[in-house]
Amino acid sequence: MNIAYFLIPKNSVAYLYDDCTFRQGLEKMRHHGYSAIPVITRDGRYIGIVSEGDFLWRMLDAPQDQNKAPSMKDLEKIQIRDLLTTARPPVRITVSMEKLLSSAMNQNFVPVVDDLGSFIGIVTRRDIIRYFADRKQPDKQPDKQLANTI
Repeated sequence: MNIAYFLIPKNSVAYLYDDCTFRQGLEKMRHHGYSAIPVITRDGRYIGIVSEGDFLWRMLDAPQDQNKAPSMKDLEKIQIRDLLTTARPPVRITVSMEKLLSSAMNQNFVPVVDDLGSFIGIVTRRDIIRYFADRKQPDKQPDKQLANTI
């Protein structure tokens, strides 16, 4: 099965540019309700995923006065590329479903790139699980079985 069938294209996915500020990143994640979001360069190359935890740890690690938390003004000096800590490699559009499943084990979505490393979209873990669940029970038709019992 070609994973392009499951691909949510870039134009339908929220993402951040690596030169966005800390505040812009938080606002976008809050607006969309995401816990993680892809990060790309201005020319479209995928460079990573930033998560709520990355924002939290950066706030906790920010230099601060003894009795004062870092202000949003201080945090606006930080760019998204400075938050990227964990390598979350993308998959190519030609990857097999089994390798896609392996990549999705520890994240809610898998970023997909083309042969040049440009971000083209994501595949959600939900769609991957649904694919494997449907493969396991291809003949199950609950509506038909229910109609026969009435």
